[in-house]
Amino acid sequence: MSTPIRIDADVKLDSKILTDVAEALEPFASAMFKQRAGRWMAVVELSHTERTEPGPEEDKNPSVKVRITQIEVAADAVTEGRLRGLQREMYQRRTDAGTLDEHAA
Repeated sequence: MSTPIRIDADVKLDSKILTDVAEALEPFASAMFKQRAGRWMAVVELSHTERTEPGPEEDKNPSVKVRITQIEVAADAVTEGRLRGLQREMYQRRTDAGTLDEHAA
């Protein structure tokens, strides 16, 4: 099995908001406006929208731009708690390489 080639690239978020995404966020817009330090848990789907590869003379990293194509925001504390649990689990899986936890899984 071959090892994937790692390319250091910058990730940029496309600011264009699709209609479906705007409709999913609309019920939360008022609370988001009122709570300057607010946070909302959500499940999102990202899609690739643009790839920029600098020329050989440019001192820039390649970059990829992604857009939120689907989003569902946790509407209650129970759903928010479940999403936070999934987020912790995903974080642990992503960061546990080379730790004792990796072998216990």
